[in-house]
Amino acid sequence: MAELLLLNKPFNVLSQFKDDGERDTLAAYVKEAGFYPAGRLDYDSEGLMILVSDGKLQARIADPKYKLTKTYVVQVEGEISDTALLQLQKGITLKDGPTKPARARQISLPRLWSRTPPVRERKSIPTSWLELTISEGRNRQVRRMTAHVGFPTLRLIRTAIGPWELNGLMPGESRKEQVHLPDTTTTKKYRRR
Repeated sequence: MAELLLLNKPFNVLSQFKDDGERDTLAAYVKEAGFYPAGRLDYDSEGLMILVSDGKLQARIADPKYKLTKTYVVQVEGEISDTALLQLQKGITLKDGPTKPARARQISLPRLWSRTPPVRERKSIPTSWLELTISEGRNRQVRRMTAHVGFPTLRLIRTAIGPWELNGLMPGESRKEQVHLPDTTTTKKYRRR
């Protein structure tokens, strides 16, 4: 059995414990010793991060073979169109190649915590919200995808990684969970000849 820590990473916090500059890091929010990030979340993004105390679990979460889906709530500039949603659902081609199809749908304004600083507002340009689930983890992928279809991301919050969800965690809050890893040392059943 392994232990993991689910953290709601606040806006403008590095997803690491040290910084050469003066930016906030995970050290301000994670006081438990021996936990390390299993993946990253951009400095200017918010939401769920998983930290683990077990190297096998970290490898399993990060292994592309077991690639976990990641779900985001995204505020974009403009009224998102059905055409743009369809493009995201089919997959689009970015500079580093085509993306896998995503689950994308427009949603109502979600109940969220306020952000400091707040997202800029323009009276002449509306915003809309969508839920986007991807199965890849490229650098700034969601932001690049929404920009590619003509709707730049204003706010990005990761709400789930695989089976793990924020479930009411406020920014900077965390909770521990136990994880049962499958035993990889047991012998596989023999195949019939």
